[in-house]
Amino acid sequence: MESSSDEEEVRTFIEVISEKYNPENFPYSPGVMVLPSPPGSPVKDRLFLPNILVLNHRGINKAGDRSDIAAFCGHVVELDLSHNQFNDWGEICTIVSNIPHLDFLNLSTNPLSGVELEPSMAEVFSRVRRLVLINTHISWDTVHTLTRHTPELEELFLCLNGYDTVSESQAPCPSLRLLQITDNQLQKWAEVRKFGLLYPSLSALVLANNSVDCVGDTQDTLERLFPNLRSINLNNSGLSKWNDIERLNFFPKLEEVKAKGIPLLQSYSTQERHSLLLAQLPSVTVLNGSAVSDGEREDAERFFIRYYQDFPEQELPERYHILVSKYGHLAPLADVDLRPRCTRVDVRFGERVEAVSLRLEHTVGDLKKQIKALLQLPTNGVRLFYIDREMCSVLGPEELRCSSRALHSYSIRDGDEILVVPKAKSRCSSSDL
Repeated sequence: MESSSDEEEVRTFIEVISEKYNPENFPYSPGVMVLPSPPGSPVKDRLFLPNILVLNHRGINKAGDRSDIAAFCGHVVELDLSHNQFNDWGEICTIVSNIPHLDFLNLSTNPLSGVELEPSMAEVFSRVRRLVLINTHISWDTVHTLTRHTPELEELFLCLNGYDTVSESQAPCPSLRLLQITDNQLQKWAEVRKFGLLYPSLSALVLANNSVDCVGDTQDTLERLFPNLRSINLNNSGLSKWNDIERLNFFPKLEEVKAKGIPLLQSYSTQERHSLLLAQLPSVTVLNGSAVSDGEREDAERFFIRYYQDFPEQELPERYHILVSKYGHLAPLADVDLRPRCTRVDVRFGERVEAVSLRLEHTVGDLKKQIKALLQLPTNGVRLFYIDREMCSVLGPEELRCSSRALHSYSIRDGDEILVVPKAKSRCSSSDL
């Protein structure tokens, strides 16, 4: 009788361990435990097991014998089960309950949508401090069940789970320090603020790639909700007003901000984005991943004053007045012409003389190409000599030898000459001059 096409293929945790970590597939190295197979175990011989097990993309959907798990995994501290086929919390709990020192667990991209975790089973996660649940689409009820039973949980990863709202819990998780919830569908600050109630000790909040449209709440409320927040990542969010950036100063301990790719900054140049953002955040010491020096901050704050000083009074941000009281009113920077400098010289080849405009930021090699095209010289090359009209009687002609050297380094001026000599000539004769 043929099996049903819908029948699930059983692939156990123990089977995959025995395949990956047997001596034929996994070499011995320092720190690896050599474990004999327990009596009656289907695993033959012995296993070389490190304390960090990476078993992703293995098709695992069952735990296997719990006594074998306990025998093999007593020393394991990190377990990566991402990209497998677990759809039953009971199987996951069987594995976790027999790994007594488990600190890190990755269950990302397992089909756990709609699968609820019973509170009576969740106690087995009590030792886990870092939990990764990316692209599992687990419900907030299951998230809260897990956090209620993980009293030492410090890091939680909930990316790519399709969340557009955040449900509250009667039992907050006071141990959590890092929440990474990127690439979801959160838009309203009314949802984001709930993280302050759920995780009162939160120090890092990663909200990148959510369309969060503002930073709401008063200073008193933000100080109460996020008293320990030191880092926030708002990359590619929906922030579109400077008021939202100003409110980041209401987080009392905030020192690191990421805010790339937000609509507010799209119309500004790179320098304007960095300087205007930094000047608005006086307590931030790391901006968009880079440490801020004292000199960099002062430059940004002075730029901020000059940027706004011609705006109407009613449009000036509060930060402008604070910085003017610090630095005073600043004179505009000198308007320096940074356009490439040009000069006109005479290019002489035998009896032929051509007036040529040179861009002094170009190199000798560029000049040779220009002259070859102008004079239609053979491709076997030429030698070039620079003649300073004012100093030629003293210095004589100077050969332009180095193709990578910039022309401005020769101090070429209007009216000077470039003498062109075919490479076949060994030297420049007096008659050429």
